[in-house]
Amino acid sequence: MKVSIGIGGAASGGRRDDFQENVEFVVEAEKLGVDTVWSAEAWGQDAIAPLAYLAARTERIRLGTGIMQISARTPSMTAMTALTMASISGDRFILGLGASGPQVVEGLQGRPFKAPLTRMRETVDIVKLAFAGERIAYQGQHHQLPLPGGEGKALRLAQPGNDRIPIYLATLGPNALKYTGEAADGWLGTSFTPKHADAHLDPIRAGAESAGRSLADIDIQVGGTVAFGDAEALAEPMKAGLAFTLGAMGSARTNFYNDAFKRGGWDAVARESQALWVAGKRELAAAVIPTEMVLQANLLGNESEVRSRLVAFRDAGVTPQRLAPARPAHRSRQDTQGRSLIKNWRSRPT
Repeated sequence: MKVSIGIGGAASGGRRDDFQENVEFVVEAEKLGVDTVWSAEAWGQDAIAPLAYLAARTERIRLGTGIMQISARTPSMTAMTALTMASISGDRFILGLGASGPQVVEGLQGRPFKAPLTRMRETVDIVKLAFAGERIAYQGQHHQLPLPGGEGKALRLAQPGNDRIPIYLATLGPNALKYTGEAADGWLGTSFTPKHADAHLDPIRAGAESAGRSLADIDIQVGGTVAFGDAEALAEPMKAGLAFTLGAMGSARTNFYNDAFKRGGWDAVARESQALWVAGKRELAAAVIPTEMVLQANLLGNESEVRSRLVAFRDAGVTPQRLAPARPAHRSRQDTQGRSLIKNWRSRPT
């Protein structure tokens, strides 16, 4: 069983001590055989700079953006950045793309969020032109290259093409999941529970088959927080984070994470928690989340319970598992039980 890990996130402030801790964590993880590290990009650190630094500090581990926001860069710059990262890392780079949500796209990037799937399609189309080493000429609904009526012309990047760069998509809506199956090398999944895996994987499977592929051709990257101890006690403080996802990761009208949990068997809970969060009742929004919902989406408990969760994710079709070792009070994750999990379980179960 392959294992991947993540760094960064919305709370990443770029403090040097935090970053150096992340670097040490990834360097040690590579020694333990971890397959991939994913960088996050929300409203904290960007997704690329940390991976560029890690490319110089590591030799084998794959480096993926989880995700680069399609609204934050033009498609051609996304392609240029990906080609550069592949070059400096020895082809260890994975381009992970996502649409983000309306609050970030319109509030932080100042770009329209309307029609995110169409924008994603056009971005991937243009990126693939660049990866193939072709002139970038494209006339889409949201992207026109060269710009009509101007002085530009269709250009071929000076960098050599590289069609070996994998493209992974972070998608949640049924149509976007179907497109992932049609066009992507992998899926960066969230709001996922093995018990209701088909809510996500059926559309991906349908998209893959429509393109002459199968679900087995798509790398399914899903996982959750890992911690050892009493499962219910570990789950309790995580309810606040799940309430944030259900209520704040998007607007009251548009929250793809909330919608995904609704399709995944938690409709009533997702609706109630979101309504409470939007009304400013954040403690109540967390209180209505059942412990079982947290347990299904993560890997918590004693060794036997964590092993059973690993098996559940594997049997649902997750390959590899993306794990987030819980951060203890001690600053360094090198001494956490999460590190022990990577060391002791990365080859199990088979």
